[in-house]
Amino acid sequence: MDAVAEATWALRRTIDADHPHYRWVALSNTTLGMLMATINSSIVMISLPAIFRGIHIDPLAHGNVSYLLWMIMGFLLVTAVLVVSVGRLGDIYGRVRIYSMGFAIFTAASIALALDPLTGGGGALWLIIWRVVQGVGAAMLFANSAAILTDAFPPDRRGMAMGINQVAAIAGSFIGLIAGGLLSEVDWRLVFFVSVPFGLLGTIWSYASLREIGERSPARIDVWGNLTFGLGLTAILVAITYGIQPYGGSTMGWTNPWVDAGLVGGAALLAVFCIIETKVPEPMFHMQLFRIKAFSAGNLAGWLASIARGGMQFMLIIWLQGIWLPLHGYKFADTPLWAGIYLLPLTIAFLAAGPISGYLSDRFGARAFATGGLLIVAASFAGLMALPTNFPYWEFAALLAINGIGSGLFSSPNTTAIMNAVPASTRGAASGMRSTFFNSGTSLSIGIFFSLMILGLAHNLPHTLTSGLEAHHVPSNIATAIGNAPPVASLFAAFLGYNPIQTLLGPHVLSTLPPTDAAVLTGRTFFPSLIAGPFHDGLVVVFAMAIAMSVIGAVASLFRGARYVHDEAERRPTATPAAQGA
Repeated sequence: MDAVAEATWALRRTIDADHPHYRWVALSNTTLGMLMATINSSIVMISLPAIFRGIHIDPLAHGNVSYLLWMIMGFLLVTAVLVVSVGRLGDIYGRVRIYSMGFAIFTAASIALALDPLTGGGGALWLIIWRVVQGVGAAMLFANSAAILTDAFPPDRRGMAMGINQVAAIAGSFIGLIAGGLLSEVDWRLVFFVSVPFGLLGTIWSYASLREIGERSPARIDVWGNLTFGLGLTAILVAITYGIQPYGGSTMGWTNPWVDAGLVGGAALLAVFCIIETKVPEPMFHMQLFRIKAFSAGNLAGWLASIARGGMQFMLIIWLQGIWLPLHGYKFADTPLWAGIYLLPLTIAFLAAGPISGYLSDRFGARAFATGGLLIVAASFAGLMALPTNFPYWEFAALLAINGIGSGLFSSPNTTAIMNAVPASTRGAASGMRSTFFNSGTSLSIGIFFSLMILGLAHNLPHTLTSGLEAHHVPSNIATAIGNAPPVASLFAAFLGYNPIQTLLGPHVLSTLPPTDAAVLTGRTFFPSLIAGPFHDGLVVVFAMAIAMSVIGAVASLFRGARYVHDEAERRPTATPAAQGA
């Protein structure tokens, strides 16, 4: 072991002696940070109907879909783009310093969001801008929390610590669904304000109690690497955001020249970035880390799992809010709350499996747990795909629980294996790289799965919608025009728990219809019943893709090699990254 590593271990032993509970302070604080950040990635998603009502915007009106998408995507895009850069800054200037600054930025943005003084388009832009700022703070938390824990815990206890931390990270996205449903029932501003007291507590606590015990690596900022990576990933994610919106006469925007330019140009910039990172002396993205099998295989598996999980979350919300709950007598305004409640089996199962698998992976390694977990997730997707759209709830709940168990078995061991595999001096960058794969996977899932769902809807929805409207005496020309409209409007209506028929027909057409027909068309069961069949067609395609990604991720996880801890390998002069898979 070199002199720097020896000094790091000496500092850690000193802190353990002077502050024997420090590692638990680090775990509890970083868990709070991860929980707060990930709750905010989903709490807004479930609360969008209340938020739009609060700022007086009709989300289904022409042009307002962009507000809806950017309210979600702005946060995800910034966290995906910045986590590597701020992780590298943590290696250079101190992980605790960057992490604590992230808490402060996140809290300030939460206050600004809760105090939005505008309405209409201005109010929506205010929320989008401050969601982006909030994403900057979240990126600082994401990028450095795993590195802080890796510094604080010895190798034989990291699995347990990472298990708790990762349970908070992923469970937060499910808890946010419940919290958003509850808080938006009272006041939409509470959706943002709820983070403020926890953010203030976390900021003060982190500045007062966390210590810089990790190994620093002073270096110059990789300017060209940061620019090409940031611009390239931003271009791709922005292109995906506009790709799922209608363009011209097309149901989606993938034929939009600007979308194509963003995808091609973004990919080209990322290719240039990879070349730059192999040439500069102090890169932000340590490409040599991918020579470590546990690191590269773990990140590939985590990226695929993140895409599959993100797509599942969106599909389940649409399924519950737009179809199942209205068909079972729930008012559209109440569906966000009950959607969160009915997804509880997923959260509970994940909370149970995550820490246990993290603890056991310390003893037996990550490969069996992570690989088996993704195969269980794939099996749960197959079960969900086989369910009828109007399912018996106990079957749905059982499949959610199976999915949660599989995700818990995978997430904690996989993260521990990734962080154990890297040298101490690159933990901040490695944590940022891992978070980039995690967050970019969630962002990509929106584009991939919404596109697949829209393609599925486009096959049957026009005929189904047209014939359903004509059956209730809507003039044929109007019914045909509505049926041939881009299905993205119907998809987002289901996602938001709206009945779009009243908006699509308008008061003039409705006033000309027999009262009984008008009542049926604007009631709570007509639209869900109408969209159920086409939605299931799209659901089959979506879950088939999720199964494929989970199985490929399991194969990647299987080839990660045996248990490997870089700290231990440093003590063995003959050990090399290439030999770690033995």
